[in-house]
Order: sequence, then C-alpha cells, then structure tokens
Amino acid sequence: MNVLVPNLGSTSLKYQLIEFPSERVLARGRRERITDYREAVEKALDAADSVDAVGFKAVHAGPDYRGTFLIDDDLLAALETYSAAAPMHNRIYLTGIRAFRELRPELPLVAVLEPGFHLTVPDHATTYGVPSEWRQKHGIRRYGFHGSSHRFISQRVPEFLSRDASELKIVSCHLGGSASMCAIKAGKSLDTSMGYSPQSGLQNATRNGELDVFAALQVMDQEGWSSAELRDQLLSNSGLSGISGVPGGDLRDVEEAADSGSAAASLALAVFAYEVRKTIGAYAAVMGGIDAVAFTGGIGENSARIRAMACERLNFLGIRIDPVHNVSDSGDRVISYEDAAVKALVLETNEELVVARETASLLAG
Repeated sequence: MNVLVPNLGSTSLKYQLIEFPSERVLARGRRERITDYREAVEKALDAADSVDAVGFKAVHAGPDYRGTFLIDDDLLAALETYSAAAPMHNRIYLTGIRAFRELRPELPLVAVLEPGFHLTVPDHATTYGVPSEWRQKHGIRRYGFHGSSHRFISQRVPEFLSRDASELKIVSCHLGGSASMCAIKAGKSLDTSMGYSPQSGLQNATRNGELDVFAALQVMDQEGWSSAELRDQLLSNSGLSGISGVPGGDLRDVEEAADSGSAAASLALAVFAYEVRKTIGAYAAVMGGIDAVAFTGGIGENSARIRAMACERLNFLGIRIDPVHNVSDSGDRVISYEDAAVKALVLETNEELVVARETASLLAG
C-alpha cells in the first residue's frame, strides 16, 4: 500500500509517498506560493505515482473525532464546525481534502486527528471549570494537539535509548512556530499543554499561548472589536511576535534581535524558555519523575539557546545539559552529561510517518 501524506500550508504543499509495510519513502516534494490549490494537488498526485490512499494530519473536529477516521461528509462538517477554534489549520485542510475528493474520488481519504494521541489523558486533566452545558453541548474541554509528533517521540525515545517504553517517563517538547509539550508515561499521553484550541499553552510564533480570557474580553470591550477582530489579534499579532515586536515571530529573527540589543526580544526568549521549564517541572509532578526530555520541532531541534535556557536550574530533577554537545553536535543525539539521571535528547520528528502508519493501519483493519 502506498500512502500519500500531504502537509498543507496556507501557500504551500509538501508531501511524502510512503510504501507499506516497508515504510520506504517512494517520493517527496514541495510546492510553494500556491494560488490554486486544486492545481497544486493535481501536480502532487501526478508526481507521486501509484497512490493507494491519502492520509491527512487534520487538526480539530471536536469530541466525536479524536483519532483516525475515513473522511466522509460528517467529518467534513465537524471540521467546519470547529474551524473557529483552529482557523489557520482547518480552513486549509478543508480546501485540500475537497481538492483530493474532486480529483481522485476513488481514493480512500483518512484523517489522523491531532488530539488522537491524547485520548489517554484522564478526565481530571481535560475538564475546564465551565458550566456543564458548555462541555456537553459545545464540546468545551482540553483536546491537545501535535498528536502525531508526540506519538512519534513516544516511540523514538525508547528505540533511541534501547529501553522499553513501558518503563519510561518522557517529556516531549515540540517547539516550533507552533509549540506544545506532552507528558508521556509508558508510551501514553497523560497531559499536554494545548487545550481546547492550538492557541493555548506555550507561546507560539504569532499566537498568544496561555491567557486569562477576561483580559481578552476587557480589551475587546474597550476597543469595540468584534469577535473576528479579536481572533485576528490573537492569531496574528501575539505570541513571540507580540512580545518581541518582531514581525512573524520566527525565533531565529527574535534571537537576532535579542543579540542586537532588543530588550523586548530578550524578554520574548525568556518568557518562552520559562514556560517550557515550568511545564517540565509540572510534568515531573504528573508522572512522578522523569527519565527523558526530548526536544523536537524547528526550535527544539535547532535552538541550542532555548534548550539551554529551558533546562536551567533543573539539576534537582536530574536534568544536566552538556554545553558542548548541546551546541556542537547534530542529528538525533543525547545532549545531557553521560552521568545525568535524566537523558536530554534532540530528535527529528516525523509526523508524516505517523500519519501514514495510522492510515495504513485503519485501512488494513
């Protein structure tokens, strides 16, 4: 079975074609500055010959779709319903899915929803203190996202350390333009930093992260904004960008601004690293200890500064970063001291492989 996994961006389309059961990558490609998504999908299908199924890393379809599902009209309707909670993600995936349906109606299309890995998080960690009607009628709860990345880390860490997953307590740090963390015990998610939407938890490049909802309502009332105007501010002008004043909030640009003397950019780095460090400590409490901390994602894999800042003053947990390995090495590696009680690792994530595995498993079953 050959599974095509498209990674859809607002103006880009990346893809991998993965063969099963070998898990060999048969083709990969990338198209940028897309203006016609249907045309881009058609070209991707032509380039990735012999496609048997398509797996999508879909984001948010509410409480009834937290796992892996064949895409039908009901699932598309759920993606539409929850688009307001993940507007930057759902809209583009709906566009892409419809293009694939139109061009290749015979192909099975599968959605691997990002909250799927977090189905094992207990109720006491997913329940908000809101009226019960909100939870029952509107599906208001903590969902968690980046499930494919955290699932990959849950499998890769035991493999890399030659340890059994059942004996490991892992903190997975998916740090990038979109960032979240996950407490993984015995291969299962016990808690994760994102909640009802991908807006919450850690600061993202342009999205706010943790925020008291009354603060947003106060500004909305005083400025006379509509909900759409407020949503745009929280999606596009917040997070690392909002703190630093650096347009787009790309961490490389924020680091450069900090090195050039920007106090606001330095503050943005400190806030981000502090939230990562605080969450590592919280997850040590959740799991009753830590065996490994894994950094992945664009920031996690490439920013030695953030890794070092995030692990400052965590010696009491057994986390001790080797500054030489942290800065000078590359690829999948251990960056903690050899005798450190907790292994700190840098690992390249592979969300496409997880999506392809889930898709192949569903169709085989």
